[in-house]
Amino acid sequence: MVLPKRVRKLKDAELKNGAVIYWMQRDQRVYDNWALLFAYHRAKERQLPLIVIFNLVPEFLGASLRQYSFMINGLKQVEKKLSKLNIGFKLLSGNPAVTIPAFVKESGCSELITDFNPLRITRKWKKEVHSKIKIPFYDVDAHNIVPCFLASGKQEFAAYTFRPKIQKLLPEFMDDFPPLKKMPVNEFTNIKNDWENLKIKTDASVQEIDWILPGEEAAFEILDSFIESKLEFYSDKKNDPNENALSNLSIHLHFGHISAQRIALEILRRTEHSKSRESFLEELIVRKELSDNFCYYNKKYDSFEGFPEWAQKTLNEHRRDKREYVYSLEELEEGKTHDSLWNAAQFEMKTKGKMHGYLRMYWAKKILEWTNSPEEALKYAIYLNDKHELDGRDPNGYTGIAWSIGGVHDRAWSERPVFGKIRYMNYAGCKRKFDVSKYTINVFK
Repeated sequence: MVLPKRVRKLKDAELKNGAVIYWMQRDQRVYDNWALLFAYHRAKERQLPLIVIFNLVPEFLGASLRQYSFMINGLKQVEKKLSKLNIGFKLLSGNPAVTIPAFVKESGCSELITDFNPLRITRKWKKEVHSKIKIPFYDVDAHNIVPCFLASGKQEFAAYTFRPKIQKLLPEFMDDFPPLKKMPVNEFTNIKNDWENLKIKTDASVQEIDWILPGEEAAFEILDSFIESKLEFYSDKKNDPNENALSNLSIHLHFGHISAQRIALEILRRTEHSKSRESFLEELIVRKELSDNFCYYNKKYDSFEGFPEWAQKTLNEHRRDKREYVYSLEELEEGKTHDSLWNAAQFEMKTKGKMHGYLRMYWAKKILEWTNSPEEALKYAIYLNDKHELDGRDPNGYTGIAWSIGGVHDRAWSERPVFGKIRYMNYAGCKRKFDVSKYTINVFK
């Protein structure tokens, strides 16, 4: 087990007696969770109670009722699973910079452990908590297979520069997860949480969905179904929205209901379809972890200034180009453009909470083409993605939009109006890839 290499000590302090706390954030699961395993190991080693806490922020990056509901229902399952292990689960609510230090003091705990997240807001919370506590504080990358801070020490230019680094380190980190065993009953075992009176500030107009269920068990069922029924065809059909070839695991990965490492281990164990296996693992490991790399090392991952210099230059040169169509945010959100394919993709995102991966690229590039500036395009794309997509507010989302609009992880292409040298996509290109009419009809059924 290479757990120590996944751990960074954010704060050193004198070690005292008291419970070990795991501040769960990004990885909302009990099993296959390196951060929880590290906290469990520390508690068992020192014969101390273990408490898992989750801080519900009443308003988070524009998240809607759809996303809050999915998350909360998943957390209820976390509470039940921890209870069976005699591990207490405490739900806090408010500003983590206030609530976490207060709970640390109130509980008299001796160590604080949390999971890694490259996003700016979570790093800010950790920095503020760090300044207010007087106990050891650890950060564990339980989301990536190769810890982000070890995979590379800088922002990578593209997948081809990042891939060799990941491939070199991957064998060292692809070990299996040790089991969690029931702990002794303690004063924190039976913490009671008031799930019925949670206070959140969210857009209730974005309705909950029922086509996918939250939690670890649901995630494993989706994984099993993908391996048994879809993986064989993944490589050949992944870019066709009419084919049910995608894993649909991105939502569960976003909420941490399943470990990317567990997915990879199961894929390697259970399939002989080498072409599809390699194609899927490229997306799951290299591309997904490249997104974390971008958001971790580029503090302006969601702004024009975060684009590479060549992309900023070419977009600046084409700022005054005439746009054939210009749409407002409201028109885009309602899918009221001249493009039936784009409207269908937007409708699917609004009603289902998930847009097909290939269409996400087309969707974002058209927003660049139909708005007054790259900054406006970026703002609109992030707003719509984070409001409607269940897996919004995620490094994959920010990086995918930055690729589509700002050439991140891409190269310069032939120059054209508005786009400059940013890669172009159009309706005709989509028609060559798949049956556009069939997709549009099916979405609006």
